[in-house]
Amino acid sequence: MFVMVSAMERALRPARAVTFVYFVLNGTLLGMWVVQIPAIEDQVGIGHAALGGFLVLLGVGAFAGMQFGGRLSDRLGTRTVVPLAGVLCSVTLVLPGLAREPWALGAALLVFGFGNGTLDVSMNAHAVQVEKAYQRPVMSAFHATFSVGGVLAALAGAAAIDIGWGPATTLTTAAGVGVIVALTSARGLLPAAPATPEADADGEPEAQNRAVPPRIWLLAVLALLIMLCEGAANDWSVLHLKTVLGAPESTAAFAYGAFAATMTVGRLLADRVSARFGPVAVLRYGSALAAVGITLVALSPWIWAALAGWALFGLGLSGCVPQLFSAAGHADPAAAGTNVSRVAGLGYIGMLAGPAVIGWMTHLMPLNHTFLLPALFCAAAAAAAGILRSPSDRPRTVELTS
Repeated sequence: MFVMVSAMERALRPARAVTFVYFVLNGTLLGMWVVQIPAIEDQVGIGHAALGGFLVLLGVGAFAGMQFGGRLSDRLGTRTVVPLAGVLCSVTLVLPGLAREPWALGAALLVFGFGNGTLDVSMNAHAVQVEKAYQRPVMSAFHATFSVGGVLAALAGAAAIDIGWGPATTLTTAAGVGVIVALTSARGLLPAAPATPEADADGEPEAQNRAVPPRIWLLAVLALLIMLCEGAANDWSVLHLKTVLGAPESTAAFAYGAFAATMTVGRLLADRVSARFGPVAVLRYGSALAAVGITLVALSPWIWAALAGWALFGLGLSGCVPQLFSAAGHADPAAAGTNVSRVAGLGYIGMLAGPAVIGWMTHLMPLNHTFLLPALFCAAAAAAAGILRSPSDRPRTVELTS
């Protein structure tokens, strides 16, 4: 038995390590684009309003890439798709840096979004494989390292700006490094045969084409609600402290900092919490804590209390999305990638919609009062947390016969 466990550990440790690498890679590639936004705006000659429209194209491309990547992962296996998606995401990163006209930037972001979405869903599908092999929660830590990629991108982008590199040079260099990392890390991925045959023995259609279980759509709706809350925090936390509470810009920046920091720390700890108390507890009490935090933000007149609220909001939300992705991936091993793409895709729509929904509501009420909507969504997620229980965990009715 000891020999078997050691062999399993030797196989799983590299797989877990390279999954971390791909999450960092995805966060870094996306972050490199974000860091270059001001320079690319000037290069193309557009303003913030036009950029907002182009970011929608990035989201559309990502959504399409998620659907494509999920199905392809189920057909070919994540060991094949993840490195190819890493190369695709890396290569397409070059395109925004080369754009000189608005139409070219729009096309570039559509294609880059597709590459990013393909990598995002395929690496999450592989993370589900790793988690299943470990037989304990490991998904949240992977999501935490995505944020590490964003930090690396900020540092690398700042260094490139200091030495005078333009967007094209910076993004091309990042793309070259990304291709190397994507290809050299592929050997550590878990081997897997295509998960879905064309038809089973009874002639049933392949798993990807069967009716989607209602549970998957419920998980997707919860992902939309939770990620809408994340999107609202990303774009409105700093403005809230500055415009509603009158905080100086330097202090207002700590609103997003508090949210992001507790989000990262929470994801590093969420796997242990999930292993001990279960994913239902992580979603239920995490969403409830987030509801308390954002309600404090909405109602408090004090800067220090609002900062505490944003911190609680990030901590509460931190473990929720990984639990939803994990549940979707484990629901049907034959369609893990496809199910993850459905949940991730709808969640990504929520992430994009969150800032817009809050912005629209500011025409009707003060900004701080709009945050009661995310509080309501968090409360709904807490109430629906039982959906994370697998069918085998639910009590069964026993029929007694005479």
